[in-house]
Formats: sequence, C-alpha cells, structure tokens
Amino acid sequence: MLELDAITTLALASVLYLIGIYIINHVGILKKLCIPAPVIGGLLFAVMVAILESTGLLTIKLDSDFIQDFFMLAFFTTIGLGASFKLLRLGGKVLIIYFIFCGVLAIFQNIIGVSLAKLLNIPPLLGLTAGSMSMEGGHGNAAAYGKTVQELGIDSAVTAALAAATLGLVAGGLIGGPVVKFLINKYNLKPENAEETIKDYSDVTANQYLHKRMAPTTVFLMQFAIVAICMAIGSYLGTQFSDLTGINIPIYVGAMFIAVIIRNISEYSNLNIIDMKLINSISDVSLSLFLSIALMSIQLTEIYQLAIPLIIIVLVQVVFIVLFSVIILFRGLGKDYDAAVMIGGFIGHGLGATPNAMANLDVITKKYGTSPKAYLVVPIVGAFLIDLLGVPIVTTFINIFS
Repeated sequence: MLELDAITTLALASVLYLIGIYIINHVGILKKLCIPAPVIGGLLFAVMVAILESTGLLTIKLDSDFIQDFFMLAFFTTIGLGASFKLLRLGGKVLIIYFIFCGVLAIFQNIIGVSLAKLLNIPPLLGLTAGSMSMEGGHGNAAAYGKTVQELGIDSAVTAALAAATLGLVAGGLIGGPVVKFLINKYNLKPENAEETIKDYSDVTANQYLHKRMAPTTVFLMQFAIVAICMAIGSYLGTQFSDLTGINIPIYVGAMFIAVIIRNISEYSNLNIIDMKLINSISDVSLSLFLSIALMSIQLTEIYQLAIPLIIIVLVQVVFIVLFSVIILFRGLGKDYDAAVMIGGFIGHGLGATPNAMANLDVITKKYGTSPKAYLVVPIVGAFLIDLLGVPIVTTFINIFS
C-alpha cells in the first residue's frame, strides 16, 4: 500500500488539475463539451487507482479529508463574500421557481428509485439509496441516510448510496456543460449586454481604494484573512448549532453565512474592505483544487460492488434530469441565456454537489459570457435552501417504505 500524506495529496491534486487543463486544451471534443479540468484530471487518477487496486498491483490511500474540507470551506466563503443584498433583485421570482423545481426533482428522483426497485425485484429502500439522498443530496446525505436505511435492515445501503452518489457526481460534472452548450446553440442564446462580456473587468472588480493605500501583497493578505476569519467563525458557529439543535448542517453553510454578513456590512457601511478581483481568484483556485481532490479520492472499486439494478436506476436518473431540465425547467426559468446557464448548475447539484454546479457555471460563463443571475440563484439554493425541501422529502419516503 502506498499512503500519501496531506501535503503530497495536495501537490498531486495541483498537478492533476494542470494535467486536466492540458488535456482539455489538446483534445478538441473535451473543450467543445465544456468539461471542467478538475473533473478530467481527478477522474483519470481515480480510474488509474481503481485499475491498480483491482489487479492487485498497488493500493493507494490519500490523506484528503482536511485539505478537501479546507478548499470546500474557502470556496463557499468566497461565494458568500460575493453575495451582495443589492444583487438580490436579480434573483426575485426566478430564485423561487428554481427552488421549487429542486423540490420537484427530489420527489421524482425518489419515485424513480422506488418504482425501478420494484420492477427490478430489489427492496424499495435499496432503490431509495439511488434516489434524492445520493443524487440531489450528494455524498454527505448519501452516507447519513444510507446509515439510516442500513439500520432498517438493508445491509448494503451505505455502499449503494455512496456508489450512486459517486456515479451522480461524475455524471453531473460530465454532462452539465454539454447540455447547456446544446441549449445555447439551439436557441442562439446570448447574455445580456453580450458585447460587454468579452471585456476585461479587472479594473472594475479590483478595489482601487485598497490598492492606492496598500501594497498588492498586503491587499491579498487582507483578503485571505477575511476568508480565513469567515471560515473559522462560520464553521465554529455551525458546529455549535448542530450540537445544540441536533440538526446537521453542511460544514460550509456557517462560513458562507458569515461571509454574506461581512460582505454586506462592508458594502452598506462603506468600509470598502473587500477586493472581488482577488476574492474571485481565491474562489477559482479553491474550487479547482476541491474538485480535483474530490474526484481523485473517489473509490471507483466500490461501484464494482453496486448491483446492476442500482446502476440502471442511476442511469435513468441521469436521463431524467436532462429531459426534465431541457423540456420543463428551461422554459420555467424563462428560456433565455440565464436559464440555460442555471441548467448547468441544476444538473451539477441535482446529480451530485453544489461545487459541481459552480464548476459547470464557471466553465460555461468563461466561454459564453457572464450570468450574474445564475451565480446568485444556484449557490443560494444549492448551499442554503435545497435541504429545506430535501430533508423532509427523503425522510417521508424512508418512512413510507420502511
């Protein structure tokens, strides 16, 4: 067995991300499909590890928990720092519609899981492990609810749920971009003020007030400190909230909440302490490394043990979310460029995780143009609101079929 410590794991994740960029830049089909570089690099490593382990040549173990959580926290903190209340008017009715559709998706994912389970002669609860708990819920909810289902007598529930979440995570990263690209090309969609989206906004987003008074290094360290403080306070308060109430919330929610408060205090009190150009750079690095680490840490050998019926259920889930997004959600959100970009986010967190959603948004907007509305709606719903519907829906289905 080859065990890699946290520093080596981070170094490997960085290299894999660069390899992903190189591959995408030199393989036309991948570039055209708008597949994020971390997905390519991380997935290639995961495949290599699975082959080595399956053939008995070598088992590779990564120490990824801390650094994965660190970059996840950092990324969502930067999202919070970009959430100005003055931008909420960009969300409005569309945010509510998007939120409702997330609930509708969760219900249908569970209906699909249970229905196909009965059709394929496996327990309905086992079918639920490939429902919204692992698709829209991601690995965290898959592990939590999988344990609950396992305690109800389904021995393989945790493995099945995590394997389904793994397949969903990969699919969400792979198909989100291509689906959005299809919609943009089919309907010839362009962002509002499309002629401006190709301009360099560095002079606009950089905080000139800070740069006139401080050295560039000092400004960067100030932004890093703000991110770190939000991460520290937010994660502490989130842990305390979970301990006091017994309600488990994702580790990044507290940090994102504190970041939103600091951003708006800075904005409304004219403190002017945030430089969004640097914050966006920290965000890009954090998201890329988080996804790279997440994908390279996936245990693909677990999927080998996933029963064929469950694989069928996951594949049907993938087909369903694509059809649901293109035929129903796209029209419900307004059938414009912003709606198309939000589809990428919807598929990303509807099959796996909010970072996947943001990666899909990132790769699309860098190619076709900005979408402030998508960057407001997707993370707010994906990080804050989605569990408000997801938790009771999953719990209800488990109780019905237990």
